[in-house]
Amino acid sequence: MVKVERVHILGLASAVAATLALSGPAAAFDVAPNRAVPCCDVSTEEVFREGTRAYYAGDTATALDGLQIAAEKGHPAAQWKLGRMYAAGDGVAEDDLKAFEYFNQIVAVHAEDSPTSPQAPFIANAFVEIGSYYLTGIANSGVEPNVGRAREIFTYAASYFGDALAQTKLGDMYFAGVGGERDPRQAARWFLLAARKGQVEAQARLGQMLFFGEEIEPNPVHGLMWLTIALKSAQTTGRDDGTIRAAHEQAFSLANEDLRRKATQLADQWLQDNASVVATAAGN
Repeated sequence: MVKVERVHILGLASAVAATLALSGPAAAFDVAPNRAVPCCDVSTEEVFREGTRAYYAGDTATALDGLQIAAEKGHPAAQWKLGRMYAAGDGVAEDDLKAFEYFNQIVAVHAEDSPTSPQAPFIANAFVEIGSYYLTGIANSGVEPNVGRAREIFTYAASYFGDALAQTKLGDMYFAGVGGERDPRQAARWFLLAARKGQVEAQARLGQMLFFGEEIEPNPVHGLMWLTIALKSAQTTGRDDGTIRAAHEQAFSLANEDLRRKATQLADQWLQDNASVVATAAGN
């Protein structure tokens, strides 16, 4: 059983809030301890739903009107959707600073919401998006690259909300020693947590580490198992850009027939036992 280092969530939230202090329009979130903030009234929820329906119907103008009204009233899902739209240039001009500000609005109010609340996935992803912006910074803005800050933010999202993408990004940072100490064993722990939730990139990274013994104790059978799970999941969702296939083929070519058979059996059994996890991950 792999264990993750214990994180004191409330202390970390306060620490992250302090280190995120910025001036100007991209002011960072401020965590108020034990703050209970109601999400939305019935009318706000209906405006959000109308905006969402318009978005999926291809009516971007109506969708923006509805989502912006709901966002101004503090609806976290509306703020998140607008953030994603501006980040991707989806129906609007791409604007990373606007995207950052929408994500920031979410974490400013909802950082300590329950990780089981309906809005928790939006909150967790908002943290991941903000952390990702701090990895690279935003040109011509007050958001400058700060990998240490990014690592703290990913740690919060990975620990408190249990977000699989945050856990994967945190694993990458621990493996490479970005934003803090280098710790491949801790990287493997985060990859394992995310892999069990169906995160394909984490499955592939964990598989490589285990198969080749990348600074952890090698376990070729389980390494090839996770690489096989990653490949099959990526093929099902159309997410393989060739990287996962190449890693799997390399390991598969080095394995003997008995190892291949055991790994394939374990992978098929895991996929069967975790069909709901795979389906959920594919929908994200």
